[in-house]
Amino acid sequence: MKKILAVDAGGTKLIYSLINEKGEFLTEVKRVATPKNIKDLTDVFKKIISDYEQEADCIAFATAGAVNLENTKVESSTPNMPEGYNSLDFSKLSTKPVYVENDANAAAWAEYKLGAAIGDDNTVIITLGTGVGGGFIVNGKLLRGKSGRGGEVGSMKIKSQKRICTCKRFDCFESYASGTGLKITAEEVAQTDIIFKSSIYKEKNPKDITTYDIIDGISKNDDYSKKVFDIWKHDLVTGLINIVNIFDNQSIVISGGMGKFIDTGEIENMINSEIVVSPVKVKLAKAGNYSGMIGAALLAYDKYLS
Repeated sequence: MKKILAVDAGGTKLIYSLINEKGEFLTEVKRVATPKNIKDLTDVFKKIISDYEQEADCIAFATAGAVNLENTKVESSTPNMPEGYNSLDFSKLSTKPVYVENDANAAAWAEYKLGAAIGDDNTVIITLGTGVGGGFIVNGKLLRGKSGRGGEVGSMKIKSQKRICTCKRFDCFESYASGTGLKITAEEVAQTDIIFKSSIYKEKNPKDITTYDIIDGISKNDDYSKKVFDIWKHDLVTGLINIVNIFDNQSIVISGGMGKFIDTGEIENMINSEIVVSPVKVKLAKAGNYSGMIGAALLAYDKYLS
């Protein structure tokens, strides 16, 4: 049995555990707050590794940001991580082999190998949270592109209304289909549609209406909340239609916090009524909250230990 130290590096916390080549956890999952500067973050990485280095056969990181083809560095800007993060050479953190992969790509691999997309050699995993992430499996292989930056589905442009995205560009899929996008849509509808005047939130400042308000409003049959969510849902479907028409994938796996609020059957029917390729299945993720760690561990095993 091989042992991989898997670390999921996020903007607020680092979680880590030993995982075997079957994706099984061998130790409890531990977590620590993500330091705010690169020196402290590097020191924490080294400390985590030193605690497991003798036992682990290799190290695997799942992280935000586009990773180079050599799987040693994060090359893109990662605003949720400390400044200088993309200058860190992960391979120098240990004497053991170190593997780094984008967290959405890692989660996609976990879903393909162990989760909702087993048997689907062409699948797309979409993470719907504060932002939107994506991972693509094409003919049984992870799509990484010429530089390792492939699959940045959140930056796909779907409109021309000049809504700014977290990447500082305008009208990206993420700025509409994320939880943040739902909140912005709620504010826009409140400011422009008379329906807001009869809403249970009519006394609230539109800027203060949250994603959770909209979900709660739907459960209370609030027409304003239902309209906001319907607009968000159609924006989500617009992006998914584009993806399916291009990749002709067998399935779309939805993960992330917003996933639990959608009806996969409804979304599937909406997509299949408009695409020009064969029908697609829409599924909810099954690999769990630690899918990034699991996928990174499996990918590291394939590269260094199999």
